[in-house]
Amino acid sequence: MIRNYFGEVQRQLDLTLEQEEISMNQAAEILAKAIENQGLIHVFGSGHCQMFAMEMFYRSGGLVPVNPLLLPHLSITPIAKLSSVFERMEGFAKTYLELENVSNNDAMIIVSVSGRNGSVVDMALAAKALGMTVIALTDTDFNQHVSSRHSSGKFLKDVADVVIDLKVHYGDACMSIEGLEQKFAATSTVLGLTILQSIVARVVEILWQHGIEPPIWTSSNKPEGDRLNADYFELYKNRISSL
Repeated sequence: MIRNYFGEVQRQLDLTLEQEEISMNQAAEILAKAIENQGLIHVFGSGHCQMFAMEMFYRSGGLVPVNPLLLPHLSITPIAKLSSVFERMEGFAKTYLELENVSNNDAMIIVSVSGRNGSVVDMALAAKALGMTVIALTDTDFNQHVSSRHSSGKFLKDVADVVIDLKVHYGDACMSIEGLEQKFAATSTVLGLTILQSIVARVVEILWQHGIEPPIWTSSNKPEGDRLNADYFELYKNRISSL
């Protein structure tokens, strides 16, 4: 079963590279432009998809101007079921963004496997209303099996400027055993994080090609880490609330 899971992840990764490379390059161009224009990259997700914002933020080898939108009531802690309740709600994304340091030079990454819940569609709409370009990581096939929970009837893919399609199974879980009704072992996290890190790599390359020193975090556990990161803290401490 371990080899089966590894094999399925590799199949999905290969399919992603084959079918989504153009979209990933488009996303990288958007993020590079945001950084060139002194903008921020906001990253949003709910439930387990908050991991994507965490992965992009304050990460060794990662881009500095990343603002993770980590709303506590959308987290699976301290009570997991509440995250499911709040992720379906509309109405708070616009107000939340107005509390953050945002501009039309910024870009927004939103991750949602289903792309159907009120909070993610709301956030995409709010970001676009503020002039941001929105990049979505979502499973478009999921939308063929369910209806939108947003009052507009739209899915995340319908609002985003660039859509990167997650090549996961419907419902995310990919493994099965004869006689067991439920599938198990999800792949969206492995797939999505690989996509984001590959985009980060391309953003750094684009900035360097444009003659711009890419703003990259150094591990604070390396002897030179604190020294190299100090200027970034000073530059962004009043712009990124989580710093």
